[in-house]
This record gives sequence, C-alpha cells and structure tokens, in this order.
Amino acid sequence: MIGKLVATLLVACIASTAFAGSCPLLMKDIDAALGDPTVAEQLSEEQMTEVKQLRKEGEEAHRAGDHPKSMEALARAKAVLGIS
Repeated sequence: MIGKLVATLLVACIASTAFAGSCPLLMKDIDAALGDPTVAEQLSEEQMTEVKQLRKEGEEAHRAGDHPKSMEALARAKAVLGIS
C-alpha cells in the first residue's frame, strides 16, 4: 500500500517537473515567431497585441507556478501565430 503511494507521488512529481519545463520552450517558440518578419507581417495589429498579451500571461503564470494556466495561454498564443 505504501509502495503504491510512494510510486504515485514519484510519478506525479516527475510529470509536473516535465510539464513545467515545457513553458520556457513554448515561450522560446513564440519569441522566435514574433522575431520572424514573415510571421509578424501576416498578423493584424489586434492579433499581435493578443499574442503579446498571451505570452506575458503565460510567463507570469509560469513564474507563479501555475503551469497549466501558463501552458494554456502559451498554446493560445501559438495558435494565433499559426505555429505548432
């Protein structure tokens, strides 16, 4: 019984660490796309503002330890940018 509990906690810790490590990678992808003139010129001013706001929200959530919220905001920014 205790062995199963320890194993479950270990898996949860490893998964949350891997999940948290994805946020900076998504931010890097967004930053690269924002720096690419061909991507940037395809966006309206409104879309560009939205992407920058979502990027900011994602970073703030990541720093606060709310990785699901960070991942959601960053994924939405990538969708607006049209990158995978």
